[in-house]
Amino acid sequence: MDFEEIYREYFKEVYLFIKSLSHDESIAEDITQEAFFKALKAIEKFDGSKDIRAWLFTIAKNTYFSHYKKNKREIDLDVVEESSMGVQIVNHLMNEEHAFIVHQFLHSMNEPYKEVFSLRTFGELSFEKIGRLFGKSAGWARVTYYRARKQIIEYMEEMNDERD
Repeated sequence: MDFEEIYREYFKEVYLFIKSLSHDESIAEDITQEAFFKALKAIEKFDGSKDIRAWLFTIAKNTYFSHYKKNKREIDLDVVEESSMGVQIVNHLMNEEHAFIVHQFLHSMNEPYKEVFSLRTFGELSFEKIGRLFGKSAGWARVTYYRARKQIIEYMEEMNDERD
């Protein structure tokens, strides 16, 4: 698949993902364009071992957070995630060192927690779609996701306590 096809196939999904974070069409358009530009520059590094959609979403998410850091603007974390546990996860993922620790812990988590959390957080799949992937209900996916998120937050709190 050439990059033009990738752009046509995934632009709208990436745009809607960023729009859901920013709640601003103009910012979403700019960030999406910048994310695809970055993806184009790095396409030769993409080895195909992972889903290209997830790779694009990761670039877009990182571009979005970089945009706000660069402009010294605060992200409305309540918009990104309604619950305080969700805010904690977003805070950890915004910090490069913490994000690495979260990814390390995520890598060591048992299935299905690891995959459900990744599909929901990085793949932005609905609980209904995640449930269908596993042959389960949306409720099962929701409970599994929240349990995984709780495990990550508890681990990060332990890590913070050890540092203090």
